[in-house]
Amino acid sequence: MSSKLPINNSQTITDFLNLQKSQLAEESSEDSYKFAFDDEAFLARRETLGLRFQLELLKPEILLHERGIDHTITVFGSTRFISSETALQMEREAKTPEALAIAKKALLHSKYYDSAREFGALVARYNATQAEDRNKLYIATGGGPGIMEAANRGAFEAGDKTIGFNISLPREQCPNPYLTPGLSFRFHYFAIRKMHFMLRARAILAYPGGFGSFDELFEALTLMQTKKVDRFPIILVGRDFWCETINFQNMLNQGVIDQADLDLIHFVETAPEAWEVIRNRYQLG
Repeated sequence: MSSKLPINNSQTITDFLNLQKSQLAEESSEDSYKFAFDDEAFLARRETLGLRFQLELLKPEILLHERGIDHTITVFGSTRFISSETALQMEREAKTPEALAIAKKALLHSKYYDSAREFGALVARYNATQAEDRNKLYIATGGGPGIMEAANRGAFEAGDKTIGFNISLPREQCPNPYLTPGLSFRFHYFAIRKMHFMLRARAILAYPGGFGSFDELFEALTLMQTKKVDRFPIILVGRDFWCETINFQNMLNQGVIDQADLDLIHFVETAPEAWEVIRNRYQLG
């Protein structure tokens, strides 16, 4: 019996670009004579994976440095939450019991969208009082809808720079409209994207969310627990959601984490409370 083991369990960039094997062969001089950096098919080969990692790391690093961005607050949360205005409109326009139920759930969760928007504005208003870039904190998100849009929106509407680290997905995630021109980035590799979430982060603010939000949150907690990065505030909005979904206290009781690990987490209910945690941590004016 032949083995069923897969050769590769990831979607390669070749798959993503929908390139055929014939396009990678470079059998003509026209193809082989291209500069390597100008040869899409060559850069899409499996052997150049490491180079693509480097490029995805380097491009945002250079552009953020050129814009004077040294410090960020990374905001995570569900892509599915919408503003209270939009949820109320859905409720008014609902024609069936199912549509009304969906609208009511959206309205229930809209408080998180509104909170993230308020938080973005709070950070922007602080930045407006600072003359030097090195004292400013900028909102950074995954660049998509929901909580990401809300946090970017709050900062954008207050006149501040706002950053989006977007990702290519099977259902393409379009950048939200509240990103500063030149600060909207697109990644193919989740690992490199998550590095950029952490590289300049001085705090992480996590709203209720799904698998993606949990992935990003626990990545940050693990890096701090294992001392791969300096510890900074991890702020979870909505204690009821987080503690009902994850029994942190039981993890401590079972001895799989230490009290020092649990002390990384700050539970808050409002945007001003979240901002106060950050202000106190860094003694901001």
